Amino acid sequence: MTPAAPLPLTRDLVLIGGGHTHALVLRMWGMRPLPGVRLTVINPGPTAAYSGMLPGHIAGHYPREALALDLVKLARHAGARLVLGEVRGIDRASRQIHVPGRAPIAYDVASLDIGITSEMPDLPGFAAHVTPAKPLERFADAWERFLARAPSTPRIAIAGGGVAGIELAMACAHRLPDAQITVYEAGTEVLRALGPGARGRLLAHCARLGVAIQTNAALAGASEGEIHLADGRPETADFIIATGAARPAPWLPETGLALHEGYVSVGPSLQSSDPAIFAAGDIAHLSHAPRPKAGVYAVRAAKPLYHNLRAALSGGAMRGYRPQRDYLKLISTGGKGAVADKWGLPLDGAWLWRWKDRIDQRFMARLRELPAMPGPPLPRARAQGMEAVLGDKPLCGGCGAKLGGEALRRALSGLPAPARADVLSGPGDDAAILAHGSGAQVFTTDHVRAFTEDPWLLGRITALHAMSDAWAMGAAPQAALAQVTLPRQSEEMGARALAEMLGAASEAFREAGADLVGGHTSMGAELELGFSVTGLCAQPIGQSGARPGDRLILTKPLGTGVVLAAEMARAAPGAVVARALAQMAQSSARASDILAPHAHAMTDVTGFGLAGHLLGLCMASDVSARLSLDAIPLIEGAEALAEAGQHSTLLPQNIAGCAGRVTGPPGPRMELLYDPQTSGGLLAAVPAADVAALLEALHAAGYAAAEIGEITPGPAMLRVHGSRVQTAR
Repeated sequence: MTPAAPLPLTRDLVLIGGGHTHALVLRMWGMRPLPGVRLTVINPGPTAAYSGMLPGHIAGHYPREALALDLVKLARHAGARLVLGEVRGIDRASRQIHVPGRAPIAYDVASLDIGITSEMPDLPGFAAHVTPAKPLERFADAWERFLARAPSTPRIAIAGGGVAGIELAMACAHRLPDAQITVYEAGTEVLRALGPGARGRLLAHCARLGVAIQTNAALAGASEGEIHLADGRPETADFIIATGAARPAPWLPETGLALHEGYVSVGPSLQSSDPAIFAAGDIAHLSHAPRPKAGVYAVRAAKPLYHNLRAALSGGAMRGYRPQRDYLKLISTGGKGAVADKWGLPLDGAWLWRWKDRIDQRFMARLRELPAMPGPPLPRARAQGMEAVLGDKPLCGGCGAKLGGEALRRALSGLPAPARADVLSGPGDDAAILAHGSGAQVFTTDHVRAFTEDPWLLGRITALHAMSDAWAMGAAPQAALAQVTLPRQSEEMGARALAEMLGAASEAFREAGADLVGGHTSMGAELELGFSVTGLCAQPIGQSGARPGDRLILTKPLGTGVVLAAEMARAAPGAVVARALAQMAQSSARASDILAPHAHAMTDVTGFGLAGHLLGLCMASDVSARLSLDAIPLIEGAEALAEAGQHSTLLPQNIAGCAGRVTGPPGPRMELLYDPQTSGGLLAAVPAADVAALLEALHAAGYAAAEIGEITPGPAMLRVHGSRVQTAR
């Protein structure tokens, strides 16, 4: 029986923001996706902070990572692409979402869960000297920076005497017992949203912790080390926190959506005034049932939002969301204690903190312990050897999906030598070399299986990766042709994806002084992208010129292969993945300009890993090499993933291809020398006298470059020494 073809894509769903509601929607979508829908998530960073545990983090009860909702893992679970960027507008007429620095993202249905920021009064000095409590990620970053430089008796000022301000004040007091902490409230009393019993208990805890409270204390401004009150008094402060009124995104009025005090008005279906745009969480105003901004409403909106998004995309019936009238408020009191407030009945004690902790930990566990969704079973009747080829992990993307080096060498060994006089080199170097006037033209191609669901990022990185062979030979890229295989989808969706990919690629080629001049498209089982590139140079730099005594410079850290493989397995922290993708999106053009005038030999480090490509250079030059393992830079987090057993599907072939020619201490650090790189760095053999100046220039240009070893006499061998590995942030 012929296996069923993948179902075509026909609709784009875009989740704007990684708030609590959307995080839960991603979890549910991964367990039951809607066939035919391409899901996209847009968020400024790879993680979002869980608000319920922020006071506990400030107090020192939870590490920073305990707050993190890992959107990279959630997106992988849901089969979604994650776009790291901040939305600045929605064009409803063209149904496009604008993210600065990249092409617009098209949608058929969109949902907003972008949270809010603490209102920063338009007062002198506030923008420069006051830290808003929201967004939470930025506040947590600022708190960690303050802790690192805080004086022995720090002075902390908190603007706003609501629940958030008082809770943060008690958390700060617990974390820094010697601190002088003052809450400034413009009104006549603090904690107005609570019943009198809970208010009294919390004020008693403030007194116990030494938190001072000033009412009728309106603010007039801030300066370095001071907060200024409306009555003219200056108050000293080393760290100023604003927890006052909330502020929605300033670009929302430009969308033309119906707003209530700046928030998106939604009805029972969570649809806005535009039926194609939904909203949930703090950014939404429930016009049918107004409620205060609280995480409990965001969490409970997830199921109806998930149902209604599916209905909007499939033509189904909507379901109404009617939130509860009141909810239990659990407010931590600095230490491991809490006060509860509901219906005006206060409770106080350590048992309440343990209850709150269990609620918070259970919520986070739901979003971290994602159920593995089994793939389709193998047919009962199948050819022998299928299990061995499939292995125990999915096929990697990027250079991790290459054919192994030994198999490639066998296949190329039968090709004849170039017959034309103007073809100066054939298989074996980074690119073919063609005669071109008094100089030379290099000609290369590279094609990758998609390693990210984001067409724009795939386009940029693949273009840089394809130009890398030209840069390795000291050539300036000239022109490129694209080869694109799109998964089966509607004409409209195919045009959207192609426009994003080629737009990003064209921008990368233009940055390098080259033009994307055309190409070829086809439909297939999965997304693949490649480019053929030509480049011009006076004298190509090959791999055969390395000399004993030369030093080896590597321009980028290693680890993209293990990070991408771990991301596919939902084992890589989102921040590590973001670092790897950012490195892959860094052009090597400037590195080539710096190294080419000095290099005796140069190559790029891609699919066969540092060991494989360096061995190739050594064989071409008839030399050996010695490497210092502790000098080789790694992407931060890559070594930990390798130690945990993560690796690319190409790693075993890369190790086998170097067998007998590499010596070094065994272990995960050593394995990273074989890790296949996508859009990896340049590796150059340069005179020892030039190393210091070259590294200075590379560092000034933004590369995490390092001297990693030297060329030695003898047959092609790599000898690796050392054990400590330097990480690159």
